[in-house]
Amino acid sequence: MAQAQKTGEPVRIRFSHVVAENTPKGQTALRFKALLEERTQGRMRVDIYPNAQLYSDRDEMEAMQLGAVEILAPSLSKFGRLGFPEFELFDLPFLFSTQADVRRITEGGLGQALLQRLQRQHMVGLGFLDNGFKHMSANRPLLEPADYLGLRMRVQSSRTIARQMRALGARPVDLPFSETRRALGTGVVDGTENPVSNFWTQHMHEVQSDLTLTGHGFIGYAIVIHAPFWRNLSELQRQHMTSAMKEALAWGNSVAAGQNEQALHALRASGSTRIHELTPGQHLRLRTAVQPAWDDLARRIGQNWLDSVRQALNSP
Repeated sequence: MAQAQKTGEPVRIRFSHVVAENTPKGQTALRFKALLEERTQGRMRVDIYPNAQLYSDRDEMEAMQLGAVEILAPSLSKFGRLGFPEFELFDLPFLFSTQADVRRITEGGLGQALLQRLQRQHMVGLGFLDNGFKHMSANRPLLEPADYLGLRMRVQSSRTIARQMRALGARPVDLPFSETRRALGTGVVDGTENPVSNFWTQHMHEVQSDLTLTGHGFIGYAIVIHAPFWRNLSELQRQHMTSAMKEALAWGNSVAAGQNEQALHALRASGSTRIHELTPGQHLRLRTAVQPAWDDLARRIGQNWLDSVRQALNSP
């Protein structure tokens, strides 16, 4: 870094992620790039690699630890496997009812405490990014717990999500996001859970006949920076990165809901996938069926974490 500054070369920042550029994450990365390069007059450059061009879900964290990439935006589910099981709070089914609920955690003291913990693994957390609420898809409607029986459901690498699927009678299959569409098309898995924007942009509607609007879970990301890279920046450079990312995240979070609405509209218009909505009774039966996922996480991280989340959600 010091040598790059002496020779007048711009600071190059590699930003790798695993989704399409027209998703909330992809658009936020592009916004960050534009803001940072403008404010530093090109002295800091961001090279973005979408769609797992550099690294997949399985190897991007290792790449960061080796210094092969500077910025990642991993799903919050991934941090549990890195020794931060408390991040699996975000994976609890039917935890959040509205986007305002999510904000109470991500923008409050609990969210900041979670980001601070990442320093143990040489990562600096700059903030949270929404993708939206997850819905269940398969080649049949998933309206009742019995509908999941025997299905192979692709999941992220999260013990809580895997426990959720087993509680419903399904078999969880941990696969990288970049492999999900192909796995659905070839029958390696039968179904999955995703925000509608991911479902649409990854063309999962071409290989899934039914989408059930369960809204059972939230998917979001943490923006993390390689700590040694961060320490080698000047104070001014860190300020530029922090302010650009803060603005990009606020913008990204404001458009995520809109993109999911647009994707749902496009999906309905395509006529390729049947779309189902839960009745209040079906919603209640699914909530009751996945309670073991809550009990399991409470045992692993302590009931106090769940109590803190509930307290934050119930605060005015």
